[in-house]
Amino acid sequence: MSAQPDLLYSEEEEALRAAVRDLLADHCDAPGVIARTESDTPHDLAAWKALTDGMGLAGLLVPEEKGGQGASHREVAVVLEELGRAVAPVPYLTSAVVATEALLACDADDLLAELASGRRIGALAVALNIAPGGAYKVVRHEGGELHGELAAIADAAAADVLLIPADDGGLYAVDASSVTVTPQVSFDLTRPLATVTLDGAPGRLLGDAELAVHRALRAGAGQLASEQLGLAEWTLTETVRYLKERKQFNRPVGGFQALKHRLAQLWLEVVNLRAAARNAADALATGEDADVAVAVAQAYAASVAVHAAEEALQLHAGIGMTWEHPIHLYLKRAKADSIAYGSAGAHRARLAELVDLQAP
Repeated sequence: MSAQPDLLYSEEEEALRAAVRDLLADHCDAPGVIARTESDTPHDLAAWKALTDGMGLAGLLVPEEKGGQGASHREVAVVLEELGRAVAPVPYLTSAVVATEALLACDADDLLAELASGRRIGALAVALNIAPGGAYKVVRHEGGELHGELAAIADAAAADVLLIPADDGGLYAVDASSVTVTPQVSFDLTRPLATVTLDGAPGRLLGDAELAVHRALRAGAGQLASEQLGLAEWTLTETVRYLKERKQFNRPVGGFQALKHRLAQLWLEVVNLRAAARNAADALATGEDADVAVAVAQAYAASVAVHAAEEALQLHAGIGMTWEHPIHLYLKRAKADSIAYGSAGAHRARLAELVDLQAP
């Protein structure tokens, strides 16, 4: 009989949370993030350097003997909760989780060490909307060179190395300087997408693409739930704070019964999301029923994160509609996350398969 999942945070995880939150308060304040989304360089590489060089967080999933910190998905989930709270424009999920997991499946020690140290940023060249186990586009491998075009690649503009699946079944490491990266119009301004074009780019064979991509996307989907949790918690907390301060008819707006009911319902949803996200992180860390836990988390997370952001926008009234207020960043991230690494519907269908539940 398998052990029960541990959904609580350890003292070490809470200490990690406090350290990451303090760092992000210094590097990812709302006005700074908004200004960066309006620039030609949406990624905050200074914050990335602080997270990697200063705290070593890029290597949490990498064993110590391979140049990493030897931690687990539980610690990574705590980091992603805080990154979600700040809608931090850093390639942590795409490089330190998804690309790193792909390399772990291939046992590419030299690249792992470089990504773990933060010296290089990696990106798996699979469209952001692809679910674990889903069909993904590949490029043509011919004569040791790669040819083709891959669209909707998250954080490709910040990557130094791209992990490219090819039609021969292999996963190839390609230097970003060997490809053309064209920015796409992205709904989420803090996690920009791009099209990667390969015209005879040289690639280094790493291993089996199918195995690596499935492992990477499963980890990405599972850890995305923690990012969505952090986002939902921030929007709920900020909405409650605002409604305590804003007055109407000479009393705080938050005192009106109808708003209390809406906030109470949202709080229950966020608490349930926390349980699902923690379960997914613990399952990824232990390997116990990870496929099921990830599918459950992602079947639920999107609706809660989007609901929390929509309630925040509406209950902040006029100020919430302004560009200067950061709520629009959270709503866009929540909407983009709702299809990242598979939609809720795709994960429900996958869950039905995993538990042998026949559709009506």
